[in-house]
Amino acid sequence: MRQQISFCTTSDGVRIAYAVAGSGPPLIRVGGWLTHVERDWGSPVWQHWLRELTHEHTLARFDIRGSGLSDHDVAEQGLEAWFRDLEAVADSLGWKRFSLIGLCQGGPIALLYAFRHPERVNKLVLYNAYTNGAFTPGASERNSEEAEALAAMIKVGWGRKTGAFRELFARRLSPGDDSKQIAWWDELQKTTASPENAVRLWRGFHQIDVRDILPHIRNPTLVAHLENDAMVPFELGRSLASQLPEARFLPLKCANHILQLEDSSWPVFVGELRRFLADGPTTLRDDAVPWIGELTSRQRVVLNLVAQGQSNAEIAHTLSIAAKTVRNHVSAICGKLDIPTRAQLIVRGREQGFGEE
Repeated sequence: MRQQISFCTTSDGVRIAYAVAGSGPPLIRVGGWLTHVERDWGSPVWQHWLRELTHEHTLARFDIRGSGLSDHDVAEQGLEAWFRDLEAVADSLGWKRFSLIGLCQGGPIALLYAFRHPERVNKLVLYNAYTNGAFTPGASERNSEEAEALAAMIKVGWGRKTGAFRELFARRLSPGDDSKQIAWWDELQKTTASPENAVRLWRGFHQIDVRDILPHIRNPTLVAHLENDAMVPFELGRSLASQLPEARFLPLKCANHILQLEDSSWPVFVGELRRFLADGPTTLRDDAVPWIGELTSRQRVVLNLVAQGQSNAEIAHTLSIAAKTVRNHVSAICGKLDIPTRAQLIVRGREQGFGEE
């Protein structure tokens, strides 16, 4: 897949690098730091994401100011500045309407854009996102202290070839033992931002606060969050989903910050992402399984866990909901599919590809 890299200029004179690839409905990926529009294409961390996001869409992605190929020597960092980065890219692309996928810090940036330009945003996907950072009112003292400690470590350890910080930071992003991923995060520290910019970005990310605009955002939204993410706690994702009027919440089992191809939740996420972004009720399996379109997003998630053989109590724990709610979902699924027993539901689900670990 080939990509085209271009530049645009924000209203305050900052040059922003962005890349476009793929074909289909327009989609803009909004990220935070640790992006590089040129180098990410060959990344062991991002490769499968980019293949997926360009599978049925024209994907645009950009480096926020202070990182990647965008201007590094900038006067302002913070939510308003990053909003201007996204606004400049969207205007330069010339797309009248598009969907946004915001990853981590990119989530609140995408939310602010949707709040101010609702007429241009079709759908929102928020992955491991949050409403407010550790340096905002109401944040826990523990989170604030941890963020402050990491800011100090970034200042002295960012981009160094050796040292405890390098290992700590990489392990928070990729807790496993994949040496290629660890090496990539290490290299990206050196190529995407200077230590000074990394500290400014880190502090700015923790000063983000979009809580007051959430009730006013009416765009259909899919909020996906990994249960064991070490960078953005799961509770922050659940809180975000609960405050958006048109949100669906998709909890996923994984310890990585960025889902990898071998992670069991990757196909679950991909399936839900494709179904959500599709214009109509079509799904990955609609030709073979026309009844899937009758199920809601949450019912598909429940069906996948039922097909894995999980009990109602286990599913309730996995999704952080009541066991009674699970029973209601299972009953509704059986009713929609005209399947009388749970055992038959498991068999039918597995026949159609559900229940993958």
